[in-house]
Amino acid sequence: MSRRKAREIAFKVIFQVDQVNAEPRTAFEYLLEESNLTEPDSEFAWTLIEGCLTHLEPIDQCIARHSTDWTVERMSSTDRNLMRLATYEILYMEEVKSAAIAMDEAIEISKKYGEHNSAAFVNAILDKINRNRS
Repeated sequence: MSRRKAREIAFKVIFQVDQVNAEPRTAFEYLLEESNLTEPDSEFAWTLIEGCLTHLEPIDQCIARHSTDWTVERMSSTDRNLMRLATYEILYMEEVKSAAIAMDEAIEISKKYGEHNSAAFVNAILDKINRNRS
């Protein structure tokens, strides 16, 4: 559960950066004060944030390639930013089980923060990304 909380915090930071151009480290430290994440989970959350923002352009291009009816900009902010984080994990993190876990976690978080059809939409796009990764 603590990794999910780390992903949730990473999502909130990426969301704030996307919506109001928040400074990532400041947003992260603020959210960290409200959480009880362990040091390893805090480091994991920051790795997700930093990696996602560093690779944002290729991540968005990947999401766009796998979305037939929606541009990345037109997607809901919640869906877009959850998929950005999960796509970063799928494409750039080396853990063997990371892709399946990243997908499942993004779907579960989308149920909490997204719209009624967010989980299905996020699942469909991430599944395509995972199947077509090289």
